[in-house]
Amino acid sequence: MTEQAPRVDPPMTADEAVTLTAFLDYHRSTLALKCEGLTDDQLRLRSVLPSNLSLLGLVRHMAEVEQYWFQSVLLGQEITAGHFWTKENEDGDFDDVDTADVAADFATWHAEVEAARRAAAGLPLDTVGRNLRRGEPVTLRWILTHMIEEYARHNGHADLLRELVDGSTGE
Repeated sequence: MTEQAPRVDPPMTADEAVTLTAFLDYHRSTLALKCEGLTDDQLRLRSVLPSNLSLLGLVRHMAEVEQYWFQSVLLGQEITAGHFWTKENEDGDFDDVDTADVAADFATWHAEVEAARRAAAGLPLDTVGRNLRRGEPVTLRWILTHMIEEYARHNGHADLLRELVDGSTGE
């Protein structure tokens, strides 16, 4: 894994774009924090059957989510296969962690986060993505709000997974 920047609380007084971006970055940092200090095997550890969730799977999934919303929906790029999934294996991000290269997977996630930041930089929140989602146009405001929700939900999973791995709890 690469070194993660410290988690910064979102500002209490800022405009909407700064607030949304700061909350998204806060949640990105939270996922990294939940994974900090663990071995590759600990990151691969799954919860309880029948779930296939692991901390590494969450990181891989969020790399895919970052790519989808910012590169595909916002910028209009065609993505025929993800980093970890294919049409034949749509849950590869979660399923195929047992022999995954942890450092490479974290690098992929970090690269997608940076690509997402570049994609959204300077765009008005009312910017409509170039691709539709379920036949509907989507604004950057909606994408940022959805990404906050996506990370927040999965960070809840990460809390439970981390507690399973080594008993650590906290924000």
